[in-house]
Amino acid sequence: MKALSLLVLASAAIGFAGSASAQFAKPDDAIKYRKNALFVMQQHYARIGAMVGGKAPFDAKAAADNAAIAESMAKLPWAAFGEGTDLGDTKAKPEIWKEQAKFKQAADKLQVEMGKLAAAAKTGNLDSIKTAFNATSGTCKACHDDFRAK
Repeated sequence: MKALSLLVLASAAIGFAGSASAQFAKPDDAIKYRKNALFVMQQHYARIGAMVGGKAPFDAKAAADNAAIAESMAKLPWAAFGEGTDLGDTKAKPEIWKEQAKFKQAADKLQVEMGKLAAAAKTGNLDSIKTAFNATSGTCKACHDDFRAK
């Protein structure tokens, strides 16, 4: 029984390690993956932005739900910026691969700010959400300025 348990545990660990390394069959698959992850994140983030900007009625639950999704999505695209994904249908600047430490720092900062936004949204306090939203927007803009072609 112990041997079977260890085998199941080892198989699960290998399975999770494989998916965590985000291997893509082709560079185009990675580009599509990251673009889609960023698109979904942006869609949920924009829903919060509409509330913060007064273009949509404030709904605390909707803000919290959208912030939670945006926070989760903010963790996904970065593994898809691997070797060979700088060409093709992408607006990614070459600086991503030339300045990998700076790019990683920008990705990490976005994840931190999205976490702060999700935490603020859980409070249901619109002013807190606005503050966190604006900080996150600044992080998005800085990364786009440095690493995304127009």
